[in-house]
Amino acid sequence: MSRSLMLAVMAVFAFPGLAAAQGWVGPFAVIAAGIGMALAAGLCGLGQGRAVAAAVDAMARQPAAAARIQTAMIIGLALIESLAIYVLVVAMILLFVQPIKG
Repeated sequence: MSRSLMLAVMAVFAFPGLAAAQGWVGPFAVIAAGIGMALAAGLCGLGQGRAVAAAVDAMARQPAAAARIQTAMIIGLALIESLAIYVLVVAMILLFVQPIKG
């Protein structure tokens, strides 16, 4: 990971004219938006799966508290999903504020 980051930094410093003319902003914005949304969607899906599994396990252990556990689970799932929505908003900003130039 650090090797590829170092190569990217060297490429920017090796070709300062392209970076100054914003020739790379569009393609890097698309890559950043795609990677960010992929990570957010995947990790939010894993988090939601773990939350539901823990809630079902808790409901199986204490059926009397199922309503309270379900309410807490739904609130937690909404908060987890909001993280993916925030990343989607940032991805849309990256894609449409810095449009791809030819």
